[in-house]
Amino acid sequence: MTDTLQASRVAFLGAGNMAGAIFGGMLESGYPASAIVATARSESRRREIAEQYGIRTEADNSVAVADADVVVLAVKPQMMRDLCLSLRDSVQQRRPLIVSVAAGLEIETLEGWLGGELAVIRCMPNTPSLVGAGASGLFANARVDDAQREVTTQLFESVGLVEWVDTEAQIDAVAAISGSGPAYFFLFMESLEAAGVELGLPRESARRLALQTAFGAATLARQSEFDPAELRRRVTSPNGTTERAIATFQEADFAGLVEKATQAAAERARALSQELSQA
Repeated sequence: MTDTLQASRVAFLGAGNMAGAIFGGMLESGYPASAIVATARSESRRREIAEQYGIRTEADNSVAVADADVVVLAVKPQMMRDLCLSLRDSVQQRRPLIVSVAAGLEIETLEGWLGGELAVIRCMPNTPSLVGAGASGLFANARVDDAQREVTTQLFESVGLVEWVDTEAQIDAVAAISGSGPAYFFLFMESLEAAGVELGLPRESARRLALQTAFGAATLARQSEFDPAELRRRVTSPNGTTERAIATFQEADFAGLVEKATQAAAERARALSQELSQA
């Protein structure tokens, strides 16, 4: 961890599962607990966070922002407008880096609610961040400098992979691929488990085999010098069982179905942005 990140005081506004995963990952990476503050409306939640992570907690968002270099907006999208408006004066005085992990809210909308002229990064993390295996897409506006990009990269690398995108529109693609993506794989695991039961396996055995196979395939793909298409070809013997199964998927236009599904997710992400900006 670099001195730049060590020196940054980070305030998490909202302390749900995703925020907890991020500051938990930061602490595991060596980030000082004294430089993190998190807010939560519930006193019991604040006490739980303080006991579990050893970080400072606050009920008042403005107090948390007062000495922060980085402010992570981690409340639900529907709550974001009121939060930002309540922080406008504090943020304009302090002018920290703003990092939003709220789905669907564009930087222009957030900046407008916060008073404008701010360095803002929009991040789309995903739920495997909860176990340190996340994938986060990030986009920065023109006011974000190199040091702030580095800080944010290290912050989210503490819970997994970080990919910067060139345009904010690409965040919708990130939402469709890695934001929603875990659910696609969960659906496939669920279906594979059910198929195993239908073929005569005990449910627990089918589940263990399906989950381990998914884990093994992903691990092999990450570590291999070959791309997924080549790995698939290497396991597909002519006239074998895998070839028969793959042919069945292809006859049903599996690739086309995946494209259609991700297009639907991206379109919904764009629609959400419009809905939330007008809220």
